[in-house]
Amino acid sequence: MKFPVRTYLEKGKTYYFCTCGNSADGVLCDGSHKGTDYEPKEFIATRQAEMHLCLCKKSTCTPYCDGAHAKREQLDLDFLLD
Repeated sequence: MKFPVRTYLEKGKTYYFCTCGNSADGVLCDGSHKGTDYEPKEFIATRQAEMHLCLCKKSTCTPYCDGAHAKREQLDLDFLLD
């Protein structure tokens, strides 16, 4: 389980969210994706605050964490009914 990374964002500043997972901090792009099919996701901070950015890459609202890392996967157990 990968927990979110607390990151201070400045309102109006453009950031690039790491989608490959290879950057040093795992959340903000440092160019480590070069040579891969991944591209960073550009976003502009809407407020000046410390935010939790997604490290597991499963959030539905990337770059922000939505707790997806803590949600249990729903298993398909229908085969037990046969």
